[in-house]
Amino acid sequence: MQKITFMGSQGFELAARLDKPLGPIKAYALFAHCFTCGKDLQPANRIVKALNNDGIAVLRFDFTGLGKSGGEFENTNFSSNVADLITAANHMREHFEAPSLMIGHSLGGTATLLAALDVPEVKAVATLGSPSNATNVMKQFAANIGTIESTGEADVKLAGRLFKIKKQFLDDIKDQNVLDAVARLKKPLLIAHSPIDDTVSVDHAGEIFMAAKHPKSFLSLDKADHLLFSPGAAEYVAQSIATWAAAYIPNLKDEDTINIPYGRVAVHPTGYGKFQQHIHAGPHTLLADEPRAYGGEETGATPYNLLLAGLGACTSMTIKMYAERKGIELDDVEIYLDHQKIHAEDCSTCETKTGKLDKIARQIVLKGNLSDSERARLIEIADRCPVHRTLHSEVVITTEEKTEATS
Repeated sequence: MQKITFMGSQGFELAARLDKPLGPIKAYALFAHCFTCGKDLQPANRIVKALNNDGIAVLRFDFTGLGKSGGEFENTNFSSNVADLITAANHMREHFEAPSLMIGHSLGGTATLLAALDVPEVKAVATLGSPSNATNVMKQFAANIGTIESTGEADVKLAGRLFKIKKQFLDDIKDQNVLDAVARLKKPLLIAHSPIDDTVSVDHAGEIFMAAKHPKSFLSLDKADHLLFSPGAAEYVAQSIATWAAAYIPNLKDEDTINIPYGRVAVHPTGYGKFQQHIHAGPHTLLADEPRAYGGEETGATPYNLLLAGLGACTSMTIKMYAERKGIELDDVEIYLDHQKIHAEDCSTCETKTGKLDKIARQIVLKGNLSDSERARLIEIADRCPVHRTLHSEVVITTEEKTEATS
């Protein structure tokens, strides 16, 4: 995470953060938080983390007068939020890369619909629980509207905190034509909304959808609350956005995907850090890396970790399979493995007598209603694991150069 500040539309310094993926950055996104929320709301953190996992770097910031940003909230309005978003996109363009994806939550999503019109690099836009008109926010302080209209301002309680709302705020949101902006957007749009949202009715999503031009998509956030605190809601919407956006943002397409048959392994550098590798085991992918002490970034298992993992997985599978076949009441098995280099002279049972050799220490925890003889037999069976036998047998490794990848 990189802390950032930039000058907002009203001349005040805005506090921002850029969260980057551990691997290569495939795309940049700009995220707008909900009304009075702030950039560090827990669901926003979870959304950003999930987007990072898909290679998307995300910039988010506190709007003027909120969080750690400068200025007074009472002097801001919907138009200033839109302007702040455009300013943020300009900052990204100048210092990093302009956002190709813009995401907004609640009123932040509504502001994003307008701001995206002025960010030509944006290839896809997503809204989360966003109203189709800015005036919807007035429901949150409906009892105070009369006072604001007659006296020019009022202190209203929003999310347990007092905010001063001025008449200029009401006048500004009444002047907005969000659906007209949606019709002019002409960018791929994903509208995510909960059907049980009691802050912004799902009807708003329907209005945005009808106003938008194709391509447009609707994602139902079943059982999610408006702020996306529901377990798994933030992660689900982030993963859905990343998958959907890949159709419109070329860099998000998984260029690392290698079509290889099940059982074959392919490995290649990701380009991130000194050692990070992308591993393809059939249709499955994972990362390998080295510890920071050796110049790595600790973003994945080390090569020896993976070697031990193969032996451990094979050991566990073999023991479980044998127990099931023999009717042994084995409830669970845990395998712990360590690797180290030892001096050959310290091993009385080893054939090698000079120099160093590899030692793998394997510990097995057996759980269940087991007799002593059953425990002894299961430990004995561990040595019959195919990977164990491979490591103990003569292994022939051939190496040849290929002019191109083969499947």
